[in-house]
Amino acid sequence: MKRGDILLIGAIVVIALAFLVPRWFGDSSENNHNDENRVARITVDGKLYKTVQLTGEEQTVDIKTEYGYNILKVHDYGIEMIDADCPDKVCLTFGFIDRNGGTIVCLPHKLMVEVVATEGGDEVDAIL
Repeated sequence: MKRGDILLIGAIVVIALAFLVPRWFGDSSENNHNDENRVARITVDGKLYKTVQLTGEEQTVDIKTEYGYNILKVHDYGIEMIDADCPDKVCLTFGFIDRNGGTIVCLPHKLMVEVVATEGGDEVDAIL
């Protein structure tokens, strides 16, 4: 290995660390994404069924419609599907969602759960 090779490898390592270090230490604004200002909008067949405030307290939401039943669990400022009577159970694989725009979909029950901001979510971040 020559001197130029070592400099090139060192530059690549420094650039990689520049991207990885903020993830390890976490940006406080990224980790604290306005927990108190988010809700889960639950729609069935395209119509709003219920809006649930995402809190740190544990609670369950039972959804019973003509298409079937689903059980959602709210905890740690997010939501997840924990049970459903659909045949394929794909909706259970979406896991825990807690960021704006996160969705859980159950196609057989025509159900969609989406995390949205209650205020300030539609504002423009910057004007160029």
